[in-house]
Amino acid sequence: MSFTSIGDSLKKKIGDTSPLKKQVEAAQIVEYATAVFEDMFPPELAKHAKPLFLKNRTLTVTCSSSTLAQEIRVNQTQIVEKLNEKLGKNEVDRIRYLS
Repeated sequence: MSFTSIGDSLKKKIGDTSPLKKQVEAAQIVEYATAVFEDMFPPELAKHAKPLFLKNRTLTVTCSSSTLAQEIRVNQTQIVEKLNEKLGKNEVDRIRYLS
């Protein structure tokens, strides 16, 4: 009798093109974006940014501070580079922010 690990079973079930895999990757991008904001900005400023979702390679972020929205705008290229570096591939092209 041979056992298959849970990880291997999930990889087979999810596959490379499944909608579930895309949702998992999008959730991972949101988590990584939160970490990038916490790394780049002081805690009192970073807490005002909340990554919401990724659509068409654009990360949408809500900002409750106009100061942070401006900082994101100024540092967009650096944020995108750090995020793609964490992901190990180019998944994000730009940031859209709502304030």
